[in-house]
Amino acid sequence: MRSIRVVSVFMVIFLLFSVISYAQESELKITEKVKIALIIPSTIDDMAWSQIMYEGIKAVQKKYGEDKIEIEVSERLWNAVDAGSAIRQYASQGFDIVIAHGAQYQSVLDEVAPDFPKTSFAYGTGFATNHPNIFAYDPQAQQGAYLLGVMAGLKTKTNIVGIVGPVKAGDAIKYNIGFEKGVKAVNPEAAVRVAYTGSFGDLVAAGEIARTHIKAGADVLSGSAQQCVGAIRVASEFEGVLWLSSDMDQSSIAPQTVLASQSYKFDDVIENIIAYRQKGIVGGKHLELTLGNDFLEIIYNPKLASVLTPEMMEIINEAKSNIISGEIKVELK
Repeated sequence: MRSIRVVSVFMVIFLLFSVISYAQESELKITEKVKIALIIPSTIDDMAWSQIMYEGIKAVQKKYGEDKIEIEVSERLWNAVDAGSAIRQYASQGFDIVIAHGAQYQSVLDEVAPDFPKTSFAYGTGFATNHPNIFAYDPQAQQGAYLLGVMAGLKTKTNIVGIVGPVKAGDAIKYNIGFEKGVKAVNPEAAVRVAYTGSFGDLVAAGEIARTHIKAGADVLSGSAQQCVGAIRVASEFEGVLWLSSDMDQSSIAPQTVLASQSYKFDDVIENIIAYRQKGIVGGKHLELTLGNDFLEIIYNPKLASVLTPEMMEIINEAKSNIISGEIKVELK
């Protein structure tokens, strides 16, 4: 027993010094202005994927000052050809970091990046860094989705849960798989029904799918992408229906409907990219957003705090701890 206590003490000391060391290494000393360009498929106020990245960059600018961080944004560039022109133009203008915020931009960056070896390019959701000056950031959406699924499984009274999906690929699939596994982990009898709009930004179609789910008996819904604003608004028309969000805190859309949200902390991603550049590393890194590194977080709606009982919160928090420790692995299959 005494030897175990000694080992435990040394482990605590090691972890303490590790935390201190990390904190010291993560503090940026920006001496020259960093110019960041952001290309997004929708708008900076879409209450989803594009807005949360924009807010992340703005948070970094606020932290270090406008004299240290310069930002330019190009909106509504879903089309890869148009996005490619903007990406090349920003690089030609001497921007240090050009962020193309979408997996659809990967091939465009592969074409442009070799022409500007000193510029750091970044995109996500992705993992491939085909050139030494490309960063890929990769939200592990299935982790937060699992916790939201646990909430859905605990809260559904009808045992019918609905998912409003954008396209049957990429981040949406990761999210849907994680969400369904979370539901089934606590409520094996619940049915999880998924439907796709075939678009990321079709608010009307998303709303219609939400309505169809609810009329079929679903009392808890979720989904991802910009389109879900339309689905949330429809869900808010029905008393007793709950929504669980992804990308960012969406409770302001429907304060009596959105129970909790998975949110991406892109400010941490941006600071990491800047830190790498300060070390002379302009890309070639795969940056994950996970519950473990705290780049991914769950935000609860305070207006609905009483909806989740202490017993439910204990189950949710235990699941979160088990994901972080690796005891629960949210496999994508």
